[in-house]
Amino acid sequence: MKDLLIHSGEVVHKVFVYDGLGACCSEDPRLAEARHPLAGGGMSSTQSSPQGLTVSEYNCEVPAKIVVERDGRVDVVVLIMPGVSEDLKIDVELVGEGAQANIYGAYVCGADERVKIAVDMHHKVPHCNSRQLFKGIAGGTSRVDFYGKIIVAQDAQRTEAYQENHNILLSDGAKVDTKPQLEIYADDVKCSHGATIGRLNEEEQFYMRSRGISLEDAKVLQMISFIAPVFENIPEADREAMAAQFEESIRNIVHNS
Repeated sequence: MKDLLIHSGEVVHKVFVYDGLGACCSEDPRLAEARHPLAGGGMSSTQSSPQGLTVSEYNCEVPAKIVVERDGRVDVVVLIMPGVSEDLKIDVELVGEGAQANIYGAYVCGADERVKIAVDMHHKVPHCNSRQLFKGIAGGTSRVDFYGKIIVAQDAQRTEAYQENHNILLSDGAKVDTKPQLEIYADDVKCSHGATIGRLNEEEQFYMRSRGISLEDAKVLQMISFIAPVFENIPEADREAMAAQFEESIRNIVHNS
């Protein structure tokens, strides 16, 4: 796929959905319409904003490279549905002062999926901000590899860059390997990275069961709550439909486990 250029002052929101179908992630008519409202366009909305042009799009393949110019901003959400094995590479370059990039991702694996995600965030000039947040659930005999890197050039002073990857294991056979990295050549920056791998909290499950919630429903609620911070970054008009499909997929995994 060709590169994506965010022009000066432009604000772009994109949601990329990997569902194994190569098209819309959901059979929900409202979601399908939101992602394909124009013949051959795939653009859901365009409106003016104080920063410039705001565009929301729903696509099925991440661009080879995302380049953000001065005062531009890109918000990207990547959703990988159960049953999908994917080798995903996200390469972002902040090339103009005041550029911003926020990359969010959620993935749920319940069988034998193989998911690999690699993110390179290049801060090439001063006064740029970026955030990466990826949250995943791995069950069955699935394997997830996450490699995230923040690269700050020597001239990119006053950079703020943050990266997080958090995972929940549902089975002994699932495996997650997460490697966040910082490569910093400037000295006036605020950068951090963090990664966690854990399991569902049994004390929370016990509390919910004492309130009449079944164990299956308790696990579903825990997992939905876990990935909710990613869905908060989907445009509000389409958030509910996408979250509903993810919830259904999670429920099926819990039910069959």
